[in-house]
Amino acid sequence: MLTFRSARRVVLLGLSLLSACAAADPSIGSAQQSDRYRHTGAYGNFLAGRYALSQGDSNTAATDLIRALAANPAEQDVAQQALLASVSAGRPEAGRIARLLPDNQIAQLVLGNDDAKAGRWQAAERRFHALPRQGLIQLLQPLLIAWAQHGDGRTDAALATLRPFIENPNLRGLFSLHAAMIADLADRTDDAGRYYRIAQGESSEMNLRLAEILASWHGRAGRSVEVQRIFGDIARVAPETTIAMPALVGAAGRRVVTRAADGIAEGYIALASALRAQDSNDFAALMIRLALDLRPDMTTARILGAEIHSVRKQPEQALLLLNSVADSDPLGAVVRMRRAALTERVGKTDDAIRELQRAARDYPESPMPDTNLGDLLRSKQQYAEAIEAYDRAVARIRQPVQADWLIYYNRGVALERSNQWARAEADFHRALELSPDQPFVLNYLGYSWADMGRNLDQAMAMIEKAAIRRPNDGAILDSLGWVLFRQGAAAKAVRILERAVELEPEDPTITSHLGDVYWAVGRKIEAQYQWRRALTLNPPKEDVAKIEAKLISGPISPVVSGQ
Repeated sequence: MLTFRSARRVVLLGLSLLSACAAADPSIGSAQQSDRYRHTGAYGNFLAGRYALSQGDSNTAATDLIRALAANPAEQDVAQQALLASVSAGRPEAGRIARLLPDNQIAQLVLGNDDAKAGRWQAAERRFHALPRQGLIQLLQPLLIAWAQHGDGRTDAALATLRPFIENPNLRGLFSLHAAMIADLADRTDDAGRYYRIAQGESSEMNLRLAEILASWHGRAGRSVEVQRIFGDIARVAPETTIAMPALVGAAGRRVVTRAADGIAEGYIALASALRAQDSNDFAALMIRLALDLRPDMTTARILGAEIHSVRKQPEQALLLLNSVADSDPLGAVVRMRRAALTERVGKTDDAIRELQRAARDYPESPMPDTNLGDLLRSKQQYAEAIEAYDRAVARIRQPVQADWLIYYNRGVALERSNQWARAEADFHRALELSPDQPFVLNYLGYSWADMGRNLDQAMAMIEKAAIRRPNDGAILDSLGWVLFRQGAAAKAVRILERAVELEPEDPTITSHLGDVYWAVGRKIEAQYQWRRALTLNPPKEDVAKIEAKLISGPISPVVSGQ
């Protein structure tokens, strides 16, 4: 089966839930609560707020829950929910609500932020010291304490707080990085350099925020070659950042952290990144909001928060986080690409197209805007326009690298769909030259050959190779079964296509193919059932008539003997 799937995309610790935040789950409740609010008139606001929170609309949730809390100020459950909604929405009421929850860890972090913003560093340190050392706080607490100590002018104490964690091989990278930023901010150049080198050496894989911090250090020291190398590493890990490389390199001479409150925000975002990697998105989102409370201009935090909303299928909330990022920001180009994709997801396709066209003009050296435009148009089956966009993008690639296989593959798909097979085949071959083992390309080219009755042995070898790399990919298994069917091995194809349908039960093409092989082996009632089922799965318009014809007279034998 032809599939258009794209293949794109520090510290780990055992996580235990914050017991004080258990109310973050909107499903937690009781009949007793229902009776408690029914006679006060606040119950409706409470329920509405909880529902809005469950749907990711934290601003509406905060409004409703704050109203419920005003009617029931002594109710800890309501206060807890109102706090979480207010923090998630970035609402100023969070500080007032936090004072009602002396035993809630998130509340204490909110109040610690307030102390830090007001310069009450000793009060912030006491508050951070009082946090229980359990679960998530074990990682975060010493970072917060150290930055509060540094804010209070006690850099020696701050470094002493971090030193035991730097000696822990599992935590050395993160805590060395924060020690480096503290020493750097205190103009202790030798200490800063030593800790930065440890942090850089401990990073098994560079991430964008670490790259920005390290590049800032090297850039201010005049080590431009090292800056280029660091961002080159990032470009290989995250190709979508290449459009921003000139701006990132240009900004490398600026400090990333300019005050102690910025350092606290860095602590929150480090924890959020670790949580995001563990799919703990609820707590990651809270940490991101705490970081933005201290540093609203922290673009990496906004990008990470938008990713979480996107995964939750909340593109409107993701856009709200990104809309305040200026185009002039070093990561402004990356954000523009994200905003265009999110704009399309909320149904504003024309706006998304215009934004990508503007970006293509603003970044004439980058193929990315036209690549993304081609992807968008191809998803709308506007193949001719997609091909034009891909052509412009390819023209901007001076020296293709492995990551560029994707643009040739996607253009090949658009060409194949518009019946330009010669050009499509050339693009698939070019993609395989750049990345020989890509299962998506192997599958698409192999399936296309098989469907045309060409190069069946080579097609089989390609699809088998793809299946080894992605054994649970229903589309690839469908291709494997279809090639066997084309070669006359229908009995062997049955088992493979049955497995493909198990993996992709809502795919009309795979379901129809299973009907074809059932028919070939004499299981005609089952075949007709599969074809009827395929018609209920919204097949492409051009396939509907073909499936209906099978129900009337059965399929035309696809067996091909030529190679």
